Amino acid sequence: MSQYKSDLLRLLDERGYIHQLTDAEGLDALAANEIVPGYIGFDATAPSLHVGSLVQIMMLRRMQQAGHKPIVLMGGGTTKIGDPSGRDESRRLLTDADIQANIASIRRVFEHFLTFGDGPTDAVMLDNDEWLSGLQYIDFLRDVGPHFTINRMLTFDSVQLRLSREQPLTFLEFNYMILQAYDFLELSRRAQCRLQLGGSDQWGNIVNGVELTRRMDGKQVFGLTTPLITTADGAKMGKTAAGAVWLNADQLKPYDYWQFWRNTQDADVGRFLRLFTDLPLDEIARLEALPGSEINDAKKVLADAATAMAHGAAAAAESAETARKTFEQGAVGDSLPTLKVTGEGLGIVQALTVLDFAASNGEARRKIAEGAVRLNNVVISDPTFTIVLETDEPLKLSLGKKKHGLLTR
Repeated sequence: MSQYKSDLLRLLDERGYIHQLTDAEGLDALAANEIVPGYIGFDATAPSLHVGSLVQIMMLRRMQQAGHKPIVLMGGGTTKIGDPSGRDESRRLLTDADIQANIASIRRVFEHFLTFGDGPTDAVMLDNDEWLSGLQYIDFLRDVGPHFTINRMLTFDSVQLRLSREQPLTFLEFNYMILQAYDFLELSRRAQCRLQLGGSDQWGNIVNGVELTRRMDGKQVFGLTTPLITTADGAKMGKTAAGAVWLNADQLKPYDYWQFWRNTQDADVGRFLRLFTDLPLDEIARLEALPGSEINDAKKVLADAATAMAHGAAAAAESAETARKTFEQGAVGDSLPTLKVTGEGLGIVQALTVLDFAASNGEARRKIAEGAVRLNNVVISDPTFTIVLETDEPLKLSLGKKKHGLLTR
């Protein structure tokens, strides 16, 4: 039973989102009595966010579900600098046009998870470039600078990591934490924002914003962080051998997104159902308790629900049907990645690398030697084998049990 009185903190607590709170009692009382606008910042370094950002997106969704106002803050300004948190090296700096194109692309993701509009609990998307790019440097240093000490800034994990590894930390990046704190102050003034949410690596930045807002405006605001989301084997959420698990369909096919969730480890199913779906908690308790191989049914429920939320119910149903045909009937589904084969044919090694089943020719040859590569369910053991399509019927190329693609003319 949750210790909290407000629907917001009770919902976040019961589903496993809460790691740290700046003032749990104060935020609980506020959320129980009024609509709380709360924000999370997202830098626009790519055209899509990936699964590593999904727990933050879901927290904004939970805010809206609990009757509060989510603010999506796009870092049009801070993306020009780059957040040093958790990074060993400086980010490549993007042009203004790149950043704005990325923001437009990323907005499509949020429209699947949040309801935008002008109502009291409707989500809004803001861009910190609106206030950061217009700052007068001397005025900013005079007004904000005295509230930060170099001594304290040097203790932050993001700074310590870079310095301990003797990696350069530019003065540009060093400013990032001040600008993030300033974002909270500006959102408090512009949008009556009272809460910043973020991952555990953002705790220091969030506390800076809470303190800056109190010192400059005498106003109490709050911070909340989530635990670092790792898989049962300790790997970081969303990092796979094939690369990032993107949320935009043009960056990663819905079928591959579905498969990512279907491949969840047994020990993670219940936790991921609580974090990444809207299923009721009693239903999740039933699913995570399924014995033996029946846990695979829970994984399919997770894959269906997560894919429907990100890409729509039709894409989820199509992905599930493709998987059923591929794995349960040994047939060919319609959503598999495809590769055209010209008249002269295509080497088996090249086919594996082009489909991203193998990261290199060497890895492809090793997989062939291990007997892990099949063409229409027939094992291919010759690395010099050439695939030739003599009819219009596609061939299914498989690596192991989980990677399948279509070869077409």
